[in-house]
Amino acid sequence: MSPSSATDTDVLVIGGGNAALCAALTAREAGASVLMLESAPRDWRGGNSVHTRNLRCMHDAPQDVLTDAYPEEEFWQDLLKVTGGQTDEALARLVIRSSSTCREWMKRHGVRFQPSLSGTLHLSRTNAFFMGGGKALVNAYYRSAESAGVAIRYATPVDALEIADGAFVAARAGGERFAARTCVVASGGFESNREWLREAWGRNERGEWPADNFVVRGTRYNMGVVLRDLIAKGADAVGDPTQSHCVAVDARAPLYDGGICTRVDCVSLGVMVNRDGERFYDEGEDFWPKRYAIWGRLVAMQPDQIGHAIIDAKAIGRFMPPVFPGEQAATLQELARKLRLPEAAFMKTISEYNAACRVGTFDHAVLDDCRTEGLAPPKTHWARPIETPPFSGYALKPGITFTYLGVKVDRHAAVRFAGRPSGNLFAAGEVMAGNVLGKGYTAGVGMTIGTAFGRIAGASAAQAAHGAFDAAA
Repeated sequence: MSPSSATDTDVLVIGGGNAALCAALTAREAGASVLMLESAPRDWRGGNSVHTRNLRCMHDAPQDVLTDAYPEEEFWQDLLKVTGGQTDEALARLVIRSSSTCREWMKRHGVRFQPSLSGTLHLSRTNAFFMGGGKALVNAYYRSAESAGVAIRYATPVDALEIADGAFVAARAGGERFAARTCVVASGGFESNREWLREAWGRNERGEWPADNFVVRGTRYNMGVVLRDLIAKGADAVGDPTQSHCVAVDARAPLYDGGICTRVDCVSLGVMVNRDGERFYDEGEDFWPKRYAIWGRLVAMQPDQIGHAIIDAKAIGRFMPPVFPGEQAATLQELARKLRLPEAAFMKTISEYNAACRVGTFDHAVLDDCRTEGLAPPKTHWARPIETPPFSGYALKPGITFTYLGVKVDRHAAVRFAGRPSGNLFAAGEVMAGNVLGKGYTAGVGMTIGTAFGRIAGASAAQAAHGAFDAAA
């Protein structure tokens, strides 16, 4: 496709993941012509979405793959708790309500659902799982988009946008210029940009550059180029560049595209210690789906950005088995040596923890009464002595999923410039997720935000292309 042939495009979508696809499909359903620019080659299309498994869904009664009910207020309270109030309630509730109706639309575009697997973080009530995972979802959307007439360009990373008085004019990719009546930016965060991560995190008091020890759980193509360009050209920013969906993953994970299989889910069943053999946070603070994503940031604050999850035989079979086996030993002293931890400090930590445990009725499915007393930091639930061999340990490092710095949007997904919404530039997915996620994470909510705002942005862009969009409405 030549640059000039894109001039008559109604909606230009920048990105190729879940949010971009939802925007493209929705705009096409509204009668708009759509061109998608995906920075990755075809074989690597789909961004971080290919590594996902589910989305969090509000529902007032049991559904096909969802048990019981998960009403709006509970969803909102879950989000409020993990973000610590750093969220736009109006936009968050818009996402939550949209999640109650999106699945029928998804099914029409080829997405299939399945019940949650055993061991998947107790999510059968709150999260709908994709049959075949995120890769199958992305492929279904691409098939639907192609059959609907959405034009797709792969290996076309956008370098810059032309913006005049808050209005989109064109996008530039290499030597090409893509003009369109409207644009949806769904190009992700900057988690793959090692230099920007280093700039954001800086140097700590130990003289370390923490970001140098991060791995990227998803795509290598989310460089944040369009995000940085938007902010430089006056788009209102939202979010802290150091906040992200950051998980403690196996230290042997690859630099990119490790995905879910590098996660280790046993932290709440044991203790976490740092390089010095010391605990540093409450492992039993809350259910794992709500708190698993805090551990990447916690580990990032530790010396050498490394943590070690320590469990005994009682934990085996109670969490999804990791892909990589952990170190195993018949004694705690031997485990310390295998993990290269200072043996005396490690044994002191475990002994103090074991002595502080007040074991009641252990139940990993509820906030049980197994806790520590007189220990700092405490373990408030699921605390049992680590005393039954064999003992296992997993070395963990921070794994960035996506960053929360983004552009501000309104309920129409319009990008804001000096507080005013653009009339033809919209954003969806990770590039605006910081409006809803100021910090923290709860399982599946990233896909919920991308799906909700992808559809909103696509509808708004189609209206704007047809002259029917009122930015002030």
